[in-house]
Amino acid sequence: MKQESFETKIKQLEEIVNDLEKGDSSLEDSLKKFEEGMKISKDCNKLLQDAEKKITIILENNGEIKEENFETDNV
Repeated sequence: MKQESFETKIKQLEEIVNDLEKGDSSLEDSLKKFEEGMKISKDCNKLLQDAEKKITIILENNGEIKEENFETDNV
């Protein structure tokens, strides 16, 4: 399964927020959308943390641009 990009996940999250703000969904549908939005939000946070780790590794190499791989738990 191909991992969706951060930008794609943000667009999905925006759509969920817009749907919830309309207020025309049933309580059950709203709860499902909220749950889905929370999962997407968690996924986005993980992607941002992984990017921050990569930047930190690059910056901590005495200014040398030497990329190192690190293990992540892909979402």
